Amino acid sequence: MTQPRILITGAAGQLGRVLTEALRLKYGADSVLATDINSAIEDLGLFEYLDILNTERLQSLIEKYQITEIYHLAAILSANGERNPSFTWNINLNGLLGVLKLAVKNKIDKLFFPSTIAVFGNTTPQINTPQDVPLLPETVYGMSKTSGELWCNYFHKKHGLDIRSIRYPGVIGWQSIPEGGTTDYAVEIYHAALKQKHYECFLEADTRLPMIYMPDVINGTINLMAAPKESIKLRYGYNLSGMSFTPKEIAASIQKHIPDFTIEYKPDFRQAIAASWSESIDDSKARNDWNWSPQYNLDTMTKDMLSKLSSKN
Repeated sequence: MTQPRILITGAAGQLGRVLTEALRLKYGADSVLATDINSAIEDLGLFEYLDILNTERLQSLIEKYQITEIYHLAAILSANGERNPSFTWNINLNGLLGVLKLAVKNKIDKLFFPSTIAVFGNTTPQINTPQDVPLLPETVYGMSKTSGELWCNYFHKKHGLDIRSIRYPGVIGWQSIPEGGTTDYAVEIYHAALKQKHYECFLEADTRLPMIYMPDVINGTINLMAAPKESIKLRYGYNLSGMSFTPKEIAASIQKHIPDFTIEYKPDFRQAIAASWSESIDDSKARNDWNWSPQYNLDTMTKDMLSKLSSKN
């Protein structure tokens, strides 16, 4: 097989940084171009500035680097999205449409689009949420991703575009502190446990949400993209799940390692967002179609997170 030439949008984000590194380990540093609107980046290797709405710039990069695969991560997340809905819609949906059109024009081999559990809403069964359910999201982020899923399915049916997608739950990683997401507490809490031994949580104690640890995210994403084309049965977001837990449960897991860690709960506007999402996910179609299987649970993740962050600091 020919070595892919990969372009990643939104490469400076929480997921983008780690995925960029993983893809370079797999395919070589010169085979993966990182792009982002944040140009003040010195640690991403091969990098080009890109405003995702500037399709002329994107076209020039596709030509310059002879791109064959695109991982389209650029987006405004849930909490930040509620602060500026129109801007979020523009970036998340029109940015995607520009990428889809150029992917067809340039005959891109594969395109990855990250969807999210934010596509779910109060019409969705919250326990063991099935793959195909009514979608009525209550955030502009969820609305844009729901529309994005439909556009991805359309471009596959209409143009034969090999597009692949995952509905990510809350992503937890030690590499950076995310900004603007409703599940951010599950990363912040580990940093706070090590530095202050106390955390003020913006969700209620018993708010259960689906989560996933970064190594599982990376493995799942790369395995989906590497799977044979005939194995991919869905061209919108595959349900994906690693684990589900509450702030109270993650605090208890941390206390096994840091007994004097404490937590208090001061819910803000993100509580309403979290309450509209699923508590657990049925990801059986991903397991059946391309052999998805997570490797981490809450306690093994906590042990690894605390170890990695202690070494980092």
